[in-house]
Amino acid sequence: MGLHARIDTAVTRAIARGRAGPAPARLSEALDYACTPGGARIRPTILLSVAMACGDDRPGLSDAAAAALELIHCASLVHDDLPCFDDAALRRGKPSVHRAYSQPLAVLAGDSLIVLAFDVLARASGDAPGRAVQLVSLLARQTGMPHGICAGQGWESEDHIDLSAYHRSKTGALFIAATQMGAVAAGQEAEPWYELGARIGEAFQVADDLRDALYDESALGKPAGQDDLHGRPNAVTQLGVHGAVGRLKDILSGAIASIPACPGEAQLAQMVTMYADRLTPSADIVRARA
Repeated sequence: MGLHARIDTAVTRAIARGRAGPAPARLSEALDYACTPGGARIRPTILLSVAMACGDDRPGLSDAAAAALELIHCASLVHDDLPCFDDAALRRGKPSVHRAYSQPLAVLAGDSLIVLAFDVLARASGDAPGRAVQLVSLLARQTGMPHGICAGQGWESEDHIDLSAYHRSKTGALFIAATQMGAVAAGQEAEPWYELGARIGEAFQVADDLRDALYDESALGKPAGQDDLHGRPNAVTQLGVHGAVGRLKDILSGAIASIPACPGEAQLAQMVTMYADRLTPSADIVRARA
């Protein structure tokens, strides 16, 4: 089974568990709506790629970790789109959850997905409880305060923003979770994988800043120009378009160099290179919008 099939199967099973029994029908639907179709599934793909590079001797645990990470990511998108944050009408080319189901159900759907993520890890702990406990801890750290995506969202309410901490929490946290959780699921230490996750996260933040500035709503599948609209700090404002593109290439080169020694090191380098090609805007787009 390929990576994307493994991820989709694990996420589908998790959502089905969250919808089982005499559950509220509309909230139950909102859980599925928030997670499907699943977009690129980049974070769980990185997690499984790292696990496979490290041997993937507990594939059931790796799949659970990938599903849990994706559920947290989807929950963050539901909450980010709410009127109290981005007030976004679209997500992945369709109405955002609060537009489709109401604000109260969007809040509950996001909350439910977060809880479901940790339930998935707990249920998968049977044959490797020590690893599962580490996975719970890693995911919690990169989700909540003071280092996770909740902190990243919180920085936007501060008068003075620590830009490095903001980007590391807002975007980098779940990429750090991806690389570290993939290693731990396969029985390896988490710490050597921190830098790779942080660099990939930084690259995605710069790439997201570029997409927000260079592309329109139809290309993004969500509102464009949100950084300017909300006055957020971003790489394009700081460095200009060409400077941001150069920064992105430097970060991605550093990411490849930071891959720890492992049996699948070459394959991981190929994966990062593939994402680098996808992330970097075409020269034509840069020339047209710079």
